[in-house]
Amino acid sequence: MTSTLANPARILLINDDPFELVTLSASLRLHSTNVVGEASNTFVAENLFYSLQPEIILIDLQFSGEEAIRLLQKFRRINPEVGIVIMTSCPDLRLFGLLEKNIPAGSKVILKRSVSDLSIITRAISESQESAREGLTMKWISIHAAIYEKSLTMLLNELTDIQIETLRLLAQGLSNSEIARVRYVSEKSVEQIVARIAQHLSIAPDRTRNLRVVLTGEYFKWLGISRR
Repeated sequence: MTSTLANPARILLINDDPFELVTLSASLRLHSTNVVGEASNTFVAENLFYSLQPEIILIDLQFSGEEAIRLLQKFRRINPEVGIVIMTSCPDLRLFGLLEKNIPAGSKVILKRSVSDLSIITRAISESQESAREGLTMKWISIHAAIYEKSLTMLLNELTDIQIETLRLLAQGLSNSEIARVRYVSEKSVEQIVARIAQHLSIAPDRTRNLRVVLTGEYFKWLGISRR
């Protein structure tokens, strides 16, 4: 049965940024959201999940990337009806090495740029449990997206899974030969894929700039991670 306003769903927040965790928790509580626990690491999150038995998990994907998804999959195995709301700075989860099939069914995903609009979070929270019960596919929740955000999403959507994965490995520091071994393709194929990615992103050849450095910078910018 869906929680009513008189008996709101119990929510567990997971975020490794102390300021974001406290700020979001306080904001949600001011809007009568029943935040029962806050966790800043996997160990605390698991313990709170077992002890508090939350009905909704609200997690920041930057928290631990793929480890966050494994944690959510574990929670869903324990409680098939637990609602899941994922926050991320990145408009394409493939940049984390995640495909839609990796995300627990019925999960709601929201961009952290939208967090200031609490109506987006509360909508995602209210829909997450029912979506979990019905086994619906993952869904992005977005309202009033900025022009830049829309154009970036369209740009990334046009990149193939192979191109995204190659870019991700390149950004991790792997050479073309190492990427070729990981992906079981020729080094020449990797070079061609990298060239197509650069062309798609309108990055023109420039001897004064290292293409791999430029692409790596774009990758981390999309993830919402600054690099010094």
